[in-house]
Amino acid sequence: GNYAYWTEGVKKYVDHIKQPDKATNRPYSTRYIGSMVADMHRTLLYGGIFMYPADLKKDPTKAKGKLRLLYECAPMAFLCEHAGGAASTGRGPVLDVVPEMLHQRVPFFAGSIEDVQELESFIAKYEGAE
Repeated sequence: GNYAYWTEGVKKYVDHIKQPDKATNRPYSTRYIGSMVADMHRTLLYGGIFMYPADLKKDPTKAKGKLRLLYECAPMAFLCEHAGGAASTGRGPVLDVVPEMLHQRVPFFAGSIEDVQELESFIAKYEGAE
């Protein structure tokens, strides 16, 4: 839905995982239940990657996420990591983010370690280091 407003690295990653590749079980299909908990539950059960990227819709100069760090992303990141997966802002682990504000929003990606690392490599390649 908001693909046009995502950052370049996220767009390139999504394009990549839509390409067929039997070795990596691609193409991935997309699902959006509309509830972070339900979507993450599905990801933990069946694999893949949950993505709620930052977008440039409201402010084209600054990409921000929608989900709140302290009471949405961090708890889900904790569960995901303890289930053997990873959770990232796209530039590093969610649980390493030091909050600056109570309602701080961040991009959020969670799933298998391999999928999250691959996403981070696309962001680093196409968007550079922050």
